Parts: sequence; structure tokens; C-alpha cells
Amino acid sequence: MIGKEKIRKSVIDMFKVNMGLKSDEKVLVVTDAPTLGDWKEKTVDKLTDFTQRTLLAKTVSEIAAEGFPECPVEFYVYPSVGSHGAELGAEAAEKLKTADVLIAITSYSLSHTKAREDATKAKVRVASMPLFLADMFYPKGPMSADYTKVKEETEKLSKLLTEANEATVKTSAGTDITFSLKGRTGLVDAGIFAETGAFGNLPSGEAYIAPLEGTANGKVVVEKGWHTGLTENMTLVFKRGKVIEVTGGDNVGDEFRKLLKLGVDEEPYKSRRNLAELGIGTNPYAKRPDNVLEAEKIKGTVHIAIGDNAHMGGKISADLHQDFVLPKPDLYLDGKPVMRSGKTVV
Repeated sequence: MIGKEKIRKSVIDMFKVNMGLKSDEKVLVVTDAPTLGDWKEKTVDKLTDFTQRTLLAKTVSEIAAEGFPECPVEFYVYPSVGSHGAELGAEAAEKLKTADVLIAITSYSLSHTKAREDATKAKVRVASMPLFLADMFYPKGPMSADYTKVKEETEKLSKLLTEANEATVKTSAGTDITFSLKGRTGLVDAGIFAETGAFGNLPSGEAYIAPLEGTANGKVVVEKGWHTGLTENMTLVFKRGKVIEVTGGDNVGDEFRKLLKLGVDEEPYKSRRNLAELGIGTNPYAKRPDNVLEAEKIKGTVHIAIGDNAHMGGKISADLHQDFVLPKPDLYLDGKPVMRSGKTVV
């Protein structure tokens, strides 16, 4: 059961502070709902998580309507698209463009989709909140961070990413990967979306960049507990910018081996294997390691993503964008240390 009164203040603050909601602006709260296929295939635990998020979105829309009576508020539900970054149907895609402020509390991320990008181009301010949980609104949760300070640190790190030509990430678990950033621009997701067409995640707190395609070589070791359902370490091996091998990971590893179809040189599998993103977490209140929306914002982590990067300055369009969060990393830009064991040293 979602405690409406327990989250009310944080929801109101989100609209006022993060989204800069003005009088008479239209608010659209969207969510996805399980399809018939989901009900047949997913476990009870997964369906419970899914439906609780749908109900949370409904609750947020009710709080918005009660807290901002001068603003029209609409709640919209569309069928699950099945994976992060998969495109929405035509009706849902059009709906995203009909508001001034869009809050997307979904189980599958629409951040890296053409539908979201088109909404942004239509001057909609978008907060994408995939896998969001009600307790993220609680006191001392990631939504309660001082976003002014988060913005300051995030902009500093984003500038370093823009200025760098090469990045290397290492961890004690075995991650050791290097790739080019030449010609790419560091981006800021700092939680303030008050300007026309602004977009980002909530909770926020990351500097990120799309590495140059075809340049990543090495391996990424995703540690157990740092991805939903991951009970043993999973290793992704990269060569010339793409995943060529996935080892370990038990059932989660099997899911990615199926999703990527290693060795099959055709779409959509080839684009899904692209090394898409390097991100650095900057939110001091983010804590949860097994929820990627929150985990990738944890201060002292970096994340590597595969799949789509076309919506963040890259050239690869894919029906997948999947982040893998790495705790306590060493990060080097042009050979100079930026982080050591998760501590920023610049």
C-alpha cells in the first residue's frame, strides 16, 4: 500500500523545484501496465513490482491535481513495451507531446526512445522515472538531495568528460576497459528541468557521455547484488566497441546471452551490443544497488551501458539501453585519475 500522505510533500516539491511547474501548465503523468503476455510469463513478484509502480504513478497524478488545482492534470496508461529503450506505440508517442510537464513513472524506460526525444523537441519538460519506487520520495531518499549541490558537482564532471579524449575504468572485481571520448560532449542530469524542453531522470545525479563507437576494448565485471536478480558476478567482454562475450551471471547472464545473441551479425542484436555510455553518479542520498535508476546515481559509482546512444550524442539506434553500475571504481581520463576507489580526486 502506497502511503499517499507520506510522499505528498516530496511529490509537491518535485513539481515545484525539479520541474518548475507554473500556473495553468498542463501536467501529464504516464505509466506502463502489464500486457496479457506479461501476466502469463512474469513471476508474481515481478508483477507485484510492476503494478505497484503503476499505482504509484496514479497516486502522483492525484497529488498533483490536489496540490495544483490551477493546472490541468492527466493520467495516461499504455501497454508495456517489454524492454528499456523499446519504442512506444503511435498513440502513446503522440500523447507524450500534449503537455508542458511530463512525469513518466514506468517499469520500462522511455528515456532512450524517439517518442521521448520528439516530446522534448515539442518543448515538453520530461522527467523519466523508470523503476521508480515510492520510498525514493521518503525523507533521506534520493529525491531529497540538495539538487543545487548535485548540479554543481555534475557540471564539473561533465566538463571533464567533454575535455577528455580517452577514458579507462577499472575495479577490484576485474573491470578493465578503455575507450575513446574524442569529439563527444559530456551531459548533465542534475534534476532541475525548469527550462523548455529539458529532460532527465528523477532521481537525478549523473554526468554522462556517449563513447566513440568501435573504440571500447576490455571487460566489465558486474558484481552480484548490483543488478536485479544477479547472484554471481557477470562479465561482459568488449572488442572494437561491442560485446563479444558474456560469462557468468547465472540466470541474468542467460537473459543477456539470449538478448544479445552473440555471434549473430544482424539487427537488432548487433546494435544492442554497442558500448553506449559512461556515467558518473553524483547523488549522495542514492543508496539502492539493485535498482538501476537509483544505483546509477550513487555517488562513488560509475556505470557503463550497452545499446542505444543516439539520444545522447551517439550514432547507434537500438531497441535496448541497459546500464551496469560499478561500485568503488578507478576512473582515468587521458591517463589522469579522476576517481580512486570511488572517491573523486579532482
